Amino acid sequence: MTITNLLIAINVIAYVWLTSTGGLSSDRALFNHGALLGTACTLDGQWWRIVTGAFLHGGFLHIAFNMFALFQVGNIVELLYGKLRSAALYAVSLVGSGLAVVYFAPNDLTVGASGAIFGLFGALVAVGLRLGPRGRGLIGQVLPIIVINLVLTFTIPNISAAGHIGGLLTGFLAGLVLFMVPSRQRDYAYAYVGEPDEAPPVATIEQPRE
Repeated sequence: MTITNLLIAINVIAYVWLTSTGGLSSDRALFNHGALLGTACTLDGQWWRIVTGAFLHGGFLHIAFNMFALFQVGNIVELLYGKLRSAALYAVSLVGSGLAVVYFAPNDLTVGASGAIFGLFGALVAVGLRLGPRGRGLIGQVLPIIVINLVLTFTIPNISAAGHIGGLLTGFLAGLVLFMVPSRQRDYAYAYVGEPDEAPPVATIEQPRE
């Protein structure tokens, strides 16, 4: 099983558990099921909410859009970075997104995987930079998606801007560091992006509500 499919499975299992135990009945119920609240982390030491909140979702459309996005970008990141590095990227992006929520939106009750998914998009930009001229096409494919989703983040209510930006920046920086791979995998990356200014299409994903 790929890391991407494993993450999707965990998110789906968490959603089934959340809905079957009344976790979506109220904000209090969502909080009791592990949603992220910054003040609970800083005042009560409940830092584990950074992880649990990232595997919970506020509704069917929320998880459906997020898992579609994760499937699209996660498999590409896994191909270019390998399983271990892609898992590390997801984990680091998840934590970076959560910490951004804790410190910049501490009173917002937050759930969802989109902060970590933004981090994977940031990691793809890092790949493009690492590959030099041959990576320009990949960057050209990914940047419009990021811009569109950032616009949606700041125009649609109840979306965690702090979480999305925190995940994006963390994933980008981690991607720059982690794309120090053996020459064979770097060759795979060159083969994937093709000639300069060419790259395979990456589907536009609208990040759902958080």
